[in-house]
Amino acid sequence: MGSPSKKNESKGFFAAMSSIFTDAMHRSVNGLLGYEGVEVINPEGGKEDAEEEAQKGRWKQEERDGYWKMMQKYIGSDVTSMVTLPVIIFEPMTMLQKMAELMEYSYLLDQADESEDPYMRLVYATSWAISVYFAFQRTWKPFNPILGETYELANHGGITFLAEQVSHHPPMSAGHAENEHFTYDVTSKLKTKFLGNSVDVYPIGRTRVTLKRDGVILDLVPPSTKVNNLIFGRTWIDSPGEMIMTNLTTGDKAVLYFQPCGWFGAGRYEVDGYIYNSSEEPKILMTGKWNESMSYQPCDSEGEPLPNTELKEVWHLADVPKNDKFQYTYFAHKINSFDTAPRKLLASDSRLRPDRYALEMGDLSKSGAEKSSLEERQRAEKKTREEKGHKFVPRWFDLTEEVTTTPWGDLEIYQYNGKYTEHRAAADDMGSIDDCDVKAIEFNPWQYGNLATE
Repeated sequence: MGSPSKKNESKGFFAAMSSIFTDAMHRSVNGLLGYEGVEVINPEGGKEDAEEEAQKGRWKQEERDGYWKMMQKYIGSDVTSMVTLPVIIFEPMTMLQKMAELMEYSYLLDQADESEDPYMRLVYATSWAISVYFAFQRTWKPFNPILGETYELANHGGITFLAEQVSHHPPMSAGHAENEHFTYDVTSKLKTKFLGNSVDVYPIGRTRVTLKRDGVILDLVPPSTKVNNLIFGRTWIDSPGEMIMTNLTTGDKAVLYFQPCGWFGAGRYEVDGYIYNSSEEPKILMTGKWNESMSYQPCDSEGEPLPNTELKEVWHLADVPKNDKFQYTYFAHKINSFDTAPRKLLASDSRLRPDRYALEMGDLSKSGAEKSSLEERQRAEKKTREEKGHKFVPRWFDLTEEVTTTPWGDLEIYQYNGKYTEHRAAADDMGSIDDCDVKAIEFNPWQYGNLATE
């Protein structure tokens, strides 16, 4: 079983599997402009465009040279948390907030829960998993969360969403979301490999969705991601490979293939695959683009569309702002807004970070200073904690004894402990940001004051 192969005569569903859609890395340029280890890839061009592409991007020439000199020594390393990066490459959002972007099209999980068809459940659920990739293509880096930092999302589809940074080394986050149709639980640990002008990002994580009506449990394994042209050229992101979603209750499975970007953008954004039954027989084909829409159609055991059926759209990208500075969707703006915050917001919430807020206000100098201050204070807090023999314990998630295997390494699992639900139920509905009375960690990493109303 695997992703579908393209038939020679077909020009439709699985076109990006064609041999003309060469992996973009085949046209990278080594030693470009005298820089050893540099690979510049123009997703819209060919080999001859690499040198011209290298001169583009957000960096000034002197900034490129200085940053390249600093980063060269890290080639081949995991740079997830070991490098201090300039705020010029950041967006005013933390990784915890970016985790919440998966909730934008949560109505698809509602539909999965309501569906009587076990294969359509996977159609809806995989479309939900794919829907976030448009947001994930943003080329700005989110802030790394401070240990114990939290993010809360409310007022969206009846969902309560909470994420917490549960570990600093290695960086790990845990999240929980719930409404009347589903629960969502994730433990996430990113691993990276810096390759000079690009970085591979491996999503070491476990994502589980439970559909409440029948108790069906879905497990998601996403593809890895490659961030191209970090320093030289225009930064762009690709996620070639397989996404697998397994119904752990029935054994049914979705296998969808994210096509690699080829010459002149061939195959970029395209996703194709099948919903299989527990006997590994294809039942529904799926096709589309992760930056536009996904569609499905019933198929036979050979993967061919059934007669008298048609391709039906299941998800379509919502309208997005034009010329947005950070390539944000409308939902991304809501995530930074207090319109999606509950009353009596936790003082450790990402919205209240002074470095994030300063960047949102366009003050890069203040943002950089605040970021450095937070990182120094976090190191000092860690030193003090270790000297006292104290161990950090997350407030809202508990470390279990379970260790799961992923394609990129083992992962310790954190489990939502239910305390947040109790806290939220007990919170005063008339509370405000200014009277936050809950600290997620002993070391409060920022003084939030009246930050939200400045």
